Amino acid sequence: MLRDNVPQPFLIPQALVPTFHEEEPMSKAVSGRSKKKSGMTEESSLSKLIRIILLVLFDAGAVWFIQNALSQGFDQLAIVIGIIAVMFNLIYLIPQAYPFRWMSFGLGFLILFTIYPMVFTIYVAFTNYGDGHLLTKEQALPIIEKQVFLPETGKSYSWTAFQSDAGDYALWLINPEGETFIAKPGVELQSAKPGDPGIGEADSKGIPATIDGYKRLNPLFAATDKNLVNIKFGIEGGKTVQVRSPSEAAELQIRYQYDEATGTIVDQSNGEIYYDEEGTFTSRTGKTIAPGYRTEIGFKNFADFVTSPALRGPLVQIVTWNFIFPTVSVLSTFALGLAIAIMFNEPDFPLKRLIRSLLIIPYTIPGLISIIIWRGLLNSEFGIVNKILNDLIGTAPRWTTEAFWAQTAILLVNLWLGYPYMMLVTSGALQSIPSDIYEAAMIDGATGWQRFRRITLPLLLIAVGPLLIASYVYNFNNFNLIYLFIAGGPPIPGASTQAGYTDILISYVYKLAFESGGRGVQYGLASAISIVVFFIVGSITLFQYRFTNMWEEASENA
Repeated sequence: MLRDNVPQPFLIPQALVPTFHEEEPMSKAVSGRSKKKSGMTEESSLSKLIRIILLVLFDAGAVWFIQNALSQGFDQLAIVIGIIAVMFNLIYLIPQAYPFRWMSFGLGFLILFTIYPMVFTIYVAFTNYGDGHLLTKEQALPIIEKQVFLPETGKSYSWTAFQSDAGDYALWLINPEGETFIAKPGVELQSAKPGDPGIGEADSKGIPATIDGYKRLNPLFAATDKNLVNIKFGIEGGKTVQVRSPSEAAELQIRYQYDEATGTIVDQSNGEIYYDEEGTFTSRTGKTIAPGYRTEIGFKNFADFVTSPALRGPLVQIVTWNFIFPTVSVLSTFALGLAIAIMFNEPDFPLKRLIRSLLIIPYTIPGLISIIIWRGLLNSEFGIVNKILNDLIGTAPRWTTEAFWAQTAILLVNLWLGYPYMMLVTSGALQSIPSDIYEAAMIDGATGWQRFRRITLPLLLIAVGPLLIASYVYNFNNFNLIYLFIAGGPPIPGASTQAGYTDILISYVYKLAFESGGRGVQYGLASAISIVVFFIVGSITLFQYRFTNMWEEASENA
């Protein structure tokens, strides 16, 4: 009996028992399952071949691009393309990097269009990049060495151009003494006269109508032919003639000769030596050779930003206004938005939904359109606002020509653009404050102002405090409003740069970098100011987040 009650072992049917063959060991099966889990599948030979071919083509293009970039002096761009090329090869050749293939192009674009511009901006801040220094040294030197002069012993000629069917040029030259010559590239100047063998008869000006194998060019066409001025007629190293103007050709010589050993340039016309000083070849007498080239100048741009008398005057006003503008904008938009939100928070307010919808309209219209509309409304001469004010009180502010009224107009337009956002966020935050807190305060005898100051505002700032900080940072760099409304104007009198009373640092940087005028575009200085702006905004953000902790403590005590 007892034996019959002993539980028998559970028997698994033979058909359900997995079998492992020799050609598929357990390790291989597990490996296959792990590959499926990781998303890796067996790649076909055709897919491998296509991948390798595309990678080879990409590498060939990258190598070609890098070589050209290095030859033109764009070393940073060449390094970036090299990094992207190496990354692509590692991702597409190493099996363990398979998951990164799905994001490889995104990583490449991130490096090329986001990380590289940031790094390049930092690099440019330490260079003299700007007007007169736009080229690399490798690009500037050939341009300098192309400049020519007419030595004292050189002769000048009037010229007429001829061209063969193959595109070769020839010049018919006449010197002041009336002697005539024919000049061809690579051939010594030959004395010739109309009627000589191969040369046609002269016209009324003494110029042959034809030269054997060449057709006479229309003078107007020849004067605008850019190829002619780059051709040396005659034997290189001997007497050569170049077209100098539409009416003159001369025995010109190369004026500037670069000495690579000493890094100096010698003026062949007078023997003066020019030394390399921060990307500009300058003589001891102060003369310079254009163009210069971009090079590293250390912290000079940052020093100019702080100490340059030419920049210090407008810069003080710009920085001061740059702090006033976001501060007043945030306080005014928050105050108006909160006032409207509290007003609509009353249950018995009439037509609440309709009026609230109308008040949100400025937020639904694109800011670009709103700014342009306001620019027309506040036009000092034709704006409807000034026309109404003139009819009512007989005078109107000069919104675009007087500094105070221009700044006031900027703040008013920003108030119109910003209050709907503050109204929406504060409305939501007010709904989250428990009503029993107000009831307890009223029982304790708190007035409406005390309830707002001790309960509403501290609890509200916890919710909207980070948004206020974000709004401050946004307005600190609110380029669109400043530039589209009045382009930073009106101009600051006596400023050596294009600086205006409503300019903030970011709009001032834009003018320095992209608008010629005064001292010209200055990418290096603009990049340096951009870095300073970044640290200012970062410091403001960190400082203001300290107040967020204070608001949290205040809410706990409320």
